[in-house]
Formats: sequence, structure tokens, C-alpha cells
Amino acid sequence: MRASLAAAACCVLLAALPLSLGDVFRARVWGVIPIGGEISSAVVEEHENRNAARSSCSTSRVISSVSGGEAASSAAFVGGTKVAPISTGQTTNVAPKKGPATGELPVSASLVPEKVGSARQLPENQSNSTQSDRPLKILFLSSDTGGGHRASAEALANQFQRLYPGSTYELFDIWTDVDEVSWPYCTIKDTYVTLSSTPWKWRTLYHISNNAAYAKFVDWHSDYMNEELIRRKMDSYDFDVVVSVHPTMNYVPLQSTRAIADKRGKEIPFFTVVTDFGSGHCTWFSADVERIYLASDSIKKIALKRGKMLENKMVMTGLPIRRDFALQADALGDRTSQEGKEYQAKIREELGIDKEKKMVLVMGGGEGVGSLSDIVNELYAKLKLQGVNATICVVCGRNERLKNDIETRCWDTVISQSLNSYESLRSRFYNKMLSWHAHRSRRIQAALDRAAARAEKGKDVAASPGCVDVVPLGFVKNMAEFMVAADVLVSKAGPGTIAEAAAVGLPVMLTSHLPGQEAGNVDIVLTGGFGDFCEDPETIALEVACWLRDDNLLDIMTKKAKAVGQPHAAEEICTDIGTITHQYMERNCMKANMANRIH
Repeated sequence: MRASLAAAACCVLLAALPLSLGDVFRARVWGVIPIGGEISSAVVEEHENRNAARSSCSTSRVISSVSGGEAASSAAFVGGTKVAPISTGQTTNVAPKKGPATGELPVSASLVPEKVGSARQLPENQSNSTQSDRPLKILFLSSDTGGGHRASAEALANQFQRLYPGSTYELFDIWTDVDEVSWPYCTIKDTYVTLSSTPWKWRTLYHISNNAAYAKFVDWHSDYMNEELIRRKMDSYDFDVVVSVHPTMNYVPLQSTRAIADKRGKEIPFFTVVTDFGSGHCTWFSADVERIYLASDSIKKIALKRGKMLENKMVMTGLPIRRDFALQADALGDRTSQEGKEYQAKIREELGIDKEKKMVLVMGGGEGVGSLSDIVNELYAKLKLQGVNATICVVCGRNERLKNDIETRCWDTVISQSLNSYESLRSRFYNKMLSWHAHRSRRIQAALDRAAARAEKGKDVAASPGCVDVVPLGFVKNMAEFMVAADVLVSKAGPGTIAEAAAVGLPVMLTSHLPGQEAGNVDIVLTGGFGDFCEDPETIALEVACWLRDDNLLDIMTKKAKAVGQPHAAEEICTDIGTITHQYMERNCMKANMANRIH
């Protein structure tokens, strides 16, 4: 019976996709929910070093408090000043509701409003050793389908261990860490790699599957085929709370968590942290979770429309990013102020970057030599020809081929090739529509129009060339410092990268995006007024050069980026989850004590 139902389910999914039969069997796209995120070299290194066998939370995994790279001293986030529960402002009280895992009635049913306030630190001499400081055992649900999910989980883990010293955590992928998971779910990681490298296939699958009917069918099918297997594996972990940071890991593991909670005779809360920024797949939104944390108003609209989420379960916090961005954002303050400029100069001096030049940070080494190399060439040529003194720092990650190529490149040849293809700004920029939903800001367009007018008068080549340095970087552990030092970031439209740049007020030029969930990230930047999107290397370089020659425009874009940034989102999320989880732990303790007295 089960085999026949599975076969029927697969046939339905196959019929729903307008792809060729060869594509279907080569990529195994049917029945797989589109997933993804941005890939970071720190995440790749961490994934390569993962243990194949996991214990039931017997050890505490320590991550870097600086950039999420190598393991760092635990002193970075354990045993510091204690942090009080966040100030939530006005609290809405509602009728008691059933607990998330057992059906028991919680003692308190007060809800945090949709915007979480900033956490505040207690004085060091103030005693706060209460039940609310107890260590937590957190089970994160994530997958390495793009690095953004794991990076968010580790940013949250860092904060849990800092706020609640002694806390431990595990990362659990329900589709790859569980033996005998049914096909096609066991192929999700491989399918992501295949489809994300073929944008039209990814776009097709993403939009066909992004509806309530598909989500309900996949929830039913995956639950029927795999819930028991997933539950058995989850039951081998010891955890107080479950936090999902992946769209395909909400419905089924929530059912498993409820069953495990019943078996253990206690309540276990289940939370979802959406790691997409501007748009998200409908599988993110399960109405039965304790709370769901969102990064933007556009995600909230999707949750209300497609996910049918209750508004009082949604908490607007921003995207969780690494703690060093919060520290740098606090130290930098307003980068347009005199104090901000002095701090930026200090960071540049520490990094060995010329303080007197503009700095462009280029990221995307994982994309290969081709497109990124062309962008670097055009940036060098256009900045030099337009008389802009600048340092171009290129983050190559583990792309040694790209790094070696840049180090040995003949830049005179680059200049001559660029002169042969130089075109007017007007033909490239004027009134170009960049997105179905958003356009570049009027201020940026006005600056480009002025640059185009200069180009028409033959003033687009400076009398004296600029002094431009190109610095190839390998794997960068202190990305927050480099973003503080930069004047402009050139990168793909990954949600984490955009959130990190906005946290420190850095204007962004987006060069590519994955169709589907990353398209909304482009809208965030365009409507926010702190950047633009372009895929052509020469056009990218012309516009970045235009920005760097207009300090007033850069200041405006910086302030708009800062308005979007939420550098303390991870701390706010963890404080909120910790507060609620401790309430459940206290109730579980009371229930256990009462049971002992009865016996």
C-alpha cells in the first residue's frame, strides 16, 4: 500500500513540471522542494570538518565569534556580562493556548509584539543567577543547500552560548543525517547543486512549487514516508528546544517533536527562523510553530498570504548575522560622521589598506574565474580612466586559481582592452528597468544621468589617471572589518551578505541572484535606496565609479543602508527564544516534581 501511494505521489509531481523527461531523471527535480541560500567559504570549511556520527548533545560546539570561520576561544562568548530579557514594549495578552508539543496549557500566554526591541545589558555587579540563566540544549534543523542556513544557525548558536553560558547545540539535517529517507528527499542536496547551476530549471521548479496545494501535498507525502524515521533519529538527541532555519524542515519535524515530547512527558517548543530576506517559499510557514522570526515586511506579507500564519506568532527582527557585525556596527556608528570616518580609517590602517583611497570590496570567489574576473578587470580600468584613486579588495575564498590569476595579471593589457570597448553612460544607464517590483532610487538615477551628461561632453576620461591597487584575498575570517573599511560592496544577492552590509551601512552593487527567493533580495536593496543591480561587468564598473566620485550620494546610500540593517537580530531572537524556552523548562520541572510527590 505504501509503495503504491509513493508511486502515485511521484507521478503527480512529475506531471506538474513542464521540464523534459531527460531533465527530470538527470536532475531528479520532481518532488523536491526548492531550497537554497548563499554559499560562504566559512560554511564550506565547517561542513568539510563535520563529524559523520553525532552524539546526543554530549559536547558543546564552539564557533568563531569573529567571523564564523575557525574555532575561537570560548572566552569570546561564554562567561561575559549577562544579558537581561529583551524589552518588548507593549505586550498583548490572549486566551491560553495549547502547548506546542503536548497539548498542555501553558501557565503564561503573553505574546511578544511583532517587533522585538534591542537587548539591554545588566551591570556586571548585578546578580542575575536565576532560572532564566540556565544553559539550553538547542537542536537546529538545517541543511547545506547553500551556506546561508548554516551561517544563520551558527550565528544564533554563538548568541545562545554567550547569553546562556554552558549551552550546547547540534545541527541536524533530517534529509541527509537520517538513514533510509525515501527518494526524492534523500537527494535534496545534490538536486540543489544541479538546479542552482541551471537558473531556468530552478526558476521553473521554484514558482511551480510555491503554492499552498503543492506544499500541502509534499507535507503529507514526506510525513507519510519519513516521519517515523526522522522521529527515531531526533529522539537520540537531548534537547530543550528545536529551531528550524530551513524551509523544508518545519512540518514533519514539528510532528516528530510533538511525539517525542509526549513520550518524554514534557513540553518542547518549536521555532522557525526564516533565513530569506526579500522573498520566501511557502514551505517556510507552518501555523503550528511557537513563533516565527522574519527579516522584512515583504516576508511578513508572504507569510500572511501564502502561509496563513497568525499575525501574533510573527516577530519582526531582521536576519540573524554574526555577532562581530553587531560589535563593528556599534563601534562605527554613523560612518558619515567625523567619528565614523576616523573609525573607518583606523580599521583600514589595521588591515593595511590605504586610508586616503576609496575602497571597493568584491565578493563571489565561489562563482569561478569568469564573471568575477571580468568585473575586477572593468573596475580597475574604469576607476583608473576616470581618475578615481581606489583599492579593490577581491575576496577569492578558496578559489586559488582566481587569486593566482589576479596576482599575475598584466593590468596594462586590461586598460587597452577596456579602451577598445568603452561606451557612453547614457546608452547603458538611462531609464533601465531592473526589476518587476522595484526600480533604482531617484537619487542614484539622477547621479547616473549627471555622469551620462559628462560622458557626452567627453569628460568621462580624466586628465590624469587614478591610482588603483588590486588586492586578492584568500579566505577572509574578519569580514565585518573589511565591510567597515569598504566604501562599496560588489557581490551576488545572498540574503546574509546584504544583511551584513546593511548592518554597517555599506552601499551594495548586486551582480547576480538565484531566481526565486533571491529575487526579493534585489528588491530590498533597490527599494531601500542603498544599491543597484546589474549583471554586465562594464556597466557595474561604470556605475560604481559614478558612486565613488559622488561623496554626497554615498552618504545618502549609507544612511539608507543603516536604516535597513538589524545588526542585533541574532541576539534579539535568542533572547526571545531563551525566555520562552525557560518558561517551558520551569513548567516541565514543576510537573516532574508533582509527579514525584504523587508517587
